[in-house]
Amino acid sequence: MNLHSEPAVLINYAPAAVPADFSIEEGKKKTIVYGILDAHDTHTDENLLHIRFDSLTSHDITYVGIIQTARASGMEKFPMPYVLTNCHNTLCAVGGTINEDDHQFALSAAKKYGGIYVPPCYAVIHSYNREMMTKCGNMILGSDSHTRYGALGTMGIGEGGGELAKQLVNRTYDMAKPKTVLVWLTGSPKPGVGPHDVALALVGATYANGFVKNKALEFAGPGVATLSQDFRNGIDVMTTETTCWSSIWETDEKTEAYYEIRGRKEDYKKLNVQEGAYYDSWIDLDLSEIESMIALPMHPSYALAINELKKDPQKYLKEAEDRANGQLGGKTKIDLLSKIDENGNIRVDQGIIAGCSGGVYENIIAASKILSGKNVGNDEFKLSVYPDSMPAYKALAANGTIADLISSGAVFREAFCGPCFGAGDTPANGEFSIRHTTRNFPNREGSKPGEGQIASVALMDARSIAATAANQGILTAATDVVTEPEEVTEQVFDQTIYANRVYNGWGKADPAVELRFGPNIKDWPAQPALSDDILLKVVSHLDDPVTTTDELIPSGETSSFRSNPLRLAEFTLSRRDPAYVGCAKEVHAKEETRLAGGIDMETGAVCDALAKAGITADPDSTNIASAIYARKPGDGSAREQAASCQRVLGGAANFAEEYATKRYRSNCINWGILPFVTEDGAKLEKGTWVFIKNIRASLLEEKAIEAYAVTNDEVSPVTLSLGALTPEEKQILADGCLINYYRN
Repeated sequence: MNLHSEPAVLINYAPAAVPADFSIEEGKKKTIVYGILDAHDTHTDENLLHIRFDSLTSHDITYVGIIQTARASGMEKFPMPYVLTNCHNTLCAVGGTINEDDHQFALSAAKKYGGIYVPPCYAVIHSYNREMMTKCGNMILGSDSHTRYGALGTMGIGEGGGELAKQLVNRTYDMAKPKTVLVWLTGSPKPGVGPHDVALALVGATYANGFVKNKALEFAGPGVATLSQDFRNGIDVMTTETTCWSSIWETDEKTEAYYEIRGRKEDYKKLNVQEGAYYDSWIDLDLSEIESMIALPMHPSYALAINELKKDPQKYLKEAEDRANGQLGGKTKIDLLSKIDENGNIRVDQGIIAGCSGGVYENIIAASKILSGKNVGNDEFKLSVYPDSMPAYKALAANGTIADLISSGAVFREAFCGPCFGAGDTPANGEFSIRHTTRNFPNREGSKPGEGQIASVALMDARSIAATAANQGILTAATDVVTEPEEVTEQVFDQTIYANRVYNGWGKADPAVELRFGPNIKDWPAQPALSDDILLKVVSHLDDPVTTTDELIPSGETSSFRSNPLRLAEFTLSRRDPAYVGCAKEVHAKEETRLAGGIDMETGAVCDALAKAGITADPDSTNIASAIYARKPGDGSAREQAASCQRVLGGAANFAEEYATKRYRSNCINWGILPFVTEDGAKLEKGTWVFIKNIRASLLEEKAIEAYAVTNDEVSPVTLSLGALTPEEKQILADGCLINYYRN
């Protein structure tokens, strides 16, 4: 795979250097990306896109907060189809009434506002949208970071809940026009290579260097035709891990067949790259060069060929072990070297094939064929398989695949996203799990390092997981056991499965329906507008290269409280900085004292230090709030709680060298958290106070920011900026949050 930072133009269906007399502006208009964005733009601003989407989608750890935000902002009905899936909080085991209350809330909301309700265990969010909601040339906005439907001709965007709430109150999604990167596919995959292998190779090549960060990927080239539709979907959903903004693919007769099988032939149209299309950069990806891959703990970008790992397991596992333990910060330790047995083999404890990336029809069939006539053994290794939808489940049952997997010793489950975020098949302490899921972030499998419990996850394709299972837990590349190309048979899709069970209220809103609230579903607490000046205390300082959203607000054990803002906030930074919540509450108490007309001793001392330096801080016009410093926060999930939890605890700002993703920065803005950028992180240690003079005027009038750090009576200037903000984003921050903005 080669990354080309220089622009390219498509000439004779191949990327070429830009001709001397070429019109770049005209060339940009010939990309698939441009055509779709142009069709969805309101064209009210030549410098920014203002997008209205064709449909929205959320799952059951995000939709309650989004609907609550939209209700508080004046929503009366859903203005476009809104799919509410139930694939995260579906176990309904311990605390089950809390989870099921959320589902009943969603069903009542679908009836009241005109939505689409997909019952628990019927489909994972992205599979339902692939099967029923995509349309070539359309755009879908989802409150899950893996909202990617580009291989089906639909641009999918994963964002925080605030962006969906904007759509629900008939506002737009605003951003600068993204750069477009051509992913030029040639060749065809080797026998045994699956979509996760290609995806992990792509993530490994592009994540760390930011080659495609916040850009749109356009997949084209002769290699596309060699891939089945399921294979394309499996690559596409993982583009999120490259940190790109969205993706789109050429479509062809295989895409058309996918739509026709699902009874939606009219939703297909051919999308192809045009002669003279201009790309800001491009990637040359020869599919025939891709090997069976593994992404070692604890990130999808830590990717290498399985057989390369097996050549020197001591070297690679030691590197991964040291890196992972560095990320864990000494709370507990991963021991990967102990997984090397006396024969030099790497032994694995668990295999999982699941979710929107792994649990698709063709992956499960491929895994079953590799396991045919073999078994997973009766020792420590175990294998679980989760299909991505009930129609896939029925088709796999009908053709005998499920029976074959069960006979081999695998456990076959229902459509559920749990293994992707730590709510299903959590490994035992010290175990090593291989998974065809989307992420292997720290603790993503459900462990709790703060309590000394840790497991490790590597990502692999379903085919290599099956090969390892057939070898009873000895790590094995599928390319070592598969010698013939896969015979792909189209899935038999029974449309009545959804017709008989999914509630489709689109266009049938009934305002008379009462929303069903459980005791754990709470409204968002009120938030203050931005004051003239602001006094911030840094209550957490994170110097890690990247801080993930899973560290900002954990997945898994928090799921039952996603509809209760204050209870959920108790988990903020609990895995990374357990002292954060208490420190944030202490600062919030100082603000409450100020609002009552008083001033506490610590705040008074800060104001005195500022006064001695000739800087006046007027308590009457200065909110007191908490803040965090993180070098690069926000990699990972789109869930808005990574920002809202900080806000409901009295947070008002982040300081960072840069933000890992657009979606996390947007979440901060929508919750009134000032997204400061600074190179003065060394001045912002935990306990430091930062006074920002005239912050409201600086924000709204784009004036230079005047800021001072106060540590032990020492006052020093700090250089801060807020980066590019749209006029609407500025006003949201000034009003204190998105809800206040709409109320105003």
